[in-house]
Amino acid sequence: MRLNAMRPDGCGRRVRPAGRVNGADFAGAAICAKFVHTRPAMPNEKVTPTPTEIKLHQKSRVMEITFANGMNFSLPYEFLRVYSPSAEVRGHGAGQEVLQTGKKDIEIQTVEAVGSYAIQPRFSDGHDTGIYSWDYLYELGISHDKRWKDYLGRLAAAGASR
Repeated sequence: MRLNAMRPDGCGRRVRPAGRVNGADFAGAAICAKFVHTRPAMPNEKVTPTPTEIKLHQKSRVMEITFANGMNFSLPYEFLRVYSPSAEVRGHGAGQEVLQTGKKDIEIQTVEAVGSYAIQPRFSDGHDTGIYSWDYLYELGISHDKRWKDYLGRLAAAGASR
């Protein structure tokens, strides 16, 4: 799947990643949206670059995301699922996080654009309430190694498996 952030019409369509559909190979569909800041940044305001491309790699179960500043991240589906920004995973306050287990083979079935600031993936376990803002995806990319190590440590401490 490819996210074409430069398309001027601001479309937002539901996406089905590449795979087999009704016995035929399906190359995947594009999702696009108009990704522009609606106002200039304020002094000292952190502005996260917007994505220019998002690709879902179904065989390797990795989302590849490229940002306007040239940064490129490969985020495994499992990682995205266990760090979902949803209340189901994060809880409703500090200390209410729910450790996600058994997500090693998770897949992303569809991705939907949310306005001009986020995407909402639907995972193969039915989870579809996480809205991944550009800020959050960028942060996940920057902090991937640290977060993954933390996740594996929490799994080990709980005696749970991926």
